[in-house]
Amino acid sequence: MKKTLLTLGLSTVVALSLQADSLMMATTTSTDNTGLLDYLAPKFEKDTGTNLKWVATGTGKALKMGGNCDVDILFVHAPASEKKFIATGFGVDRNQVMYNDFVIVGPKKDPATVNGMAPSAALQQIKDKSANFFSRGDNSGTNKKELSLWKNAKVDTKEASTWYVQTGQGMLRTINMAAEKGGYTMTDRGTWIKYMSQTGDANTMKVVVEGDKSLFNQYSVVTINKEKCKNVKPELAKKFTNWIISPATQKTIADFRLLGQALFIPNAGK
Repeated sequence: MKKTLLTLGLSTVVALSLQADSLMMATTTSTDNTGLLDYLAPKFEKDTGTNLKWVATGTGKALKMGGNCDVDILFVHAPASEKKFIATGFGVDRNQVMYNDFVIVGPKKDPATVNGMAPSAALQQIKDKSANFFSRGDNSGTNKKELSLWKNAKVDTKEASTWYVQTGQGMLRTINMAAEKGGYTMTDRGTWIKYMSQTGDANTMKVVVEGDKSLFNQYSVVTINKEKCKNVKPELAKKFTNWIISPATQKTIADFRLLGQALFIPNAGK
């Protein structure tokens, strides 16, 4: 019995010790689905001695976790929402880390014939032809951008009919649903490259809209303000921020590739 109690006591001490050196992060699904965080986390721990733990969700939910004081840092991609979050006092020390771009993908046969169009024109045509469009519908950074593009196209998605489907799912699942139903969706390019690497020759989808400046997709880190959240660890958040914007880690991000393509482009300090 004494041995068992001693073991439990040591386990508790070890767990608390690990917790003290663990940084808790809320992040978007794309940094997780692409494998970027699995690639970076061991390097961060080796370089700093700090264990990185994260919850991958939509940016809207990530910001809510920050406001609830559940995490130490955010790694997200909705600049307007991030700035509003900082204005509330809960976020501080926002730093750009990297970017990619959004693309609209659809069946290779392109039933709505939108290939090569500008985003607004393509979305208007998808609506006019009642082609299936799959939206994440989860208040993620991708969903926020998608809704802004529909607004630019003067299409009210609240009045959309059966052709507009809100999945409530992450990006990879949503792409899969669009592929299964012969529909369109919008994704960040990193997750699209990951999807292509998973499906290979079985892939029935292609990029139909890309390259417009409105499709730029910035990722940044935001520290949770200790004055609002007494339990957070700003010193560990600062350690992660300094590490991820350092030249060495920026090169590591640039070197992260699938199918010979960069999933994210580092741009710290720019």
